[in-house]
Amino acid sequence: MRIAQVSPIIERVPPKKYGGIERVVFALTEELIKKGHRLTLFASGDSITKARLLSVYPISLREAHFKDIYGMNSLCLLNIGSAYKMQNEFDIIHEHNSYIALPTANLSKTPVVVTAHGPFTPEIKRIFFNLKKPHLVTISKSQGKYAYGLNHIGTVYNGLNLEDFPFSKKHEGYLLFIGRICMDKGIHFAIETAMHLNLKLIIGAKLEECDMPYFLKYVKPYLSNKIKWIGEVDEQKRNQLMSRAMCFLHPANWQEPFGLVMIEAMACGCPVIAFNKGSIPEIVKNGKTGFVVSDIVEMVDAVLKVDKIDRLKCRQYVLKNFSAKKMADEYEKIYQKIINGNRKNLIAIKKVNAKSLFKKS
Repeated sequence: MRIAQVSPIIERVPPKKYGGIERVVFALTEELIKKGHRLTLFASGDSITKARLLSVYPISLREAHFKDIYGMNSLCLLNIGSAYKMQNEFDIIHEHNSYIALPTANLSKTPVVVTAHGPFTPEIKRIFFNLKKPHLVTISKSQGKYAYGLNHIGTVYNGLNLEDFPFSKKHEGYLLFIGRICMDKGIHFAIETAMHLNLKLIIGAKLEECDMPYFLKYVKPYLSNKIKWIGEVDEQKRNQLMSRAMCFLHPANWQEPFGLVMIEAMACGCPVIAFNKGSIPEIVKNGKTGFVVSDIVEMVDAVLKVDKIDRLKCRQYVLKNFSAKKMADEYEKIYQKIINGNRKNLIAIKKVNAKSLFKKS
């Protein structure tokens, strides 16, 4: 198949540090190439890929310190438009820019798959409902519940190349939080847990200007020798921290559609303790690869019994269920189903047109 992957250009593919969508796009693109498909990747010019790379800007918007990197800025729209301008070169277009791309994708003659990497707010669902020619893929069953009435073709869990992640059977006794400092990520719950247990907490997270009020009120006052914020970390540092952590705290304060960082932690042998929100119970196997808890009291109790979790089983679990190959296999089935259905529709239309011409003659 000739497949176009249209990535956001906020971060490069794969990202240097933070950037879950771009990490998934990279894993999917490279795995589909291994399977023999012809891939074109629309991404920032500094992206690293074996696919044909087409870009509208030489580096990622974040790297370029571009103003307003999120949303419908001029370069984001140009990136999307460039892909659909070339639509006749592809059998299918896989769109990762979510609802921002729908007005263009809805007019495409080439079949389009849109992966919803974010939540379905009422406003976003309205766009998907009114512009629903593209086929929608959700990334968890929890997220899929909100896709009722949309052109929902299936759910595919995110996957990564996890085999090379470092693994350790032993830990160094610290708690870990990786991600972004903001209210939704619930880092204040992680801090409270660590302080209650008098344990060290390492925070490897990026901080954006919009989240500064939250940081100043809920994070900065509690930083100390035991509660350490080391800033945003790259993949190598992140994996090293995960492999040596006692456990990974994921107190997400919203209905998270997936949570890529959790499978990365478990791949390193690090058990995950997470709030029972959104997709969490689908990703963390409660009592086997970590604990799914309801509140901070249960989170504290879970940390106290986390050494009962077999770290090797954490790794084996994610390698089996969240690999890049498994993700690519599932998308390949969806692509083929859509392409076959599209061909049948074209044949049916041609037959109807032929009958109409015959009657006129």
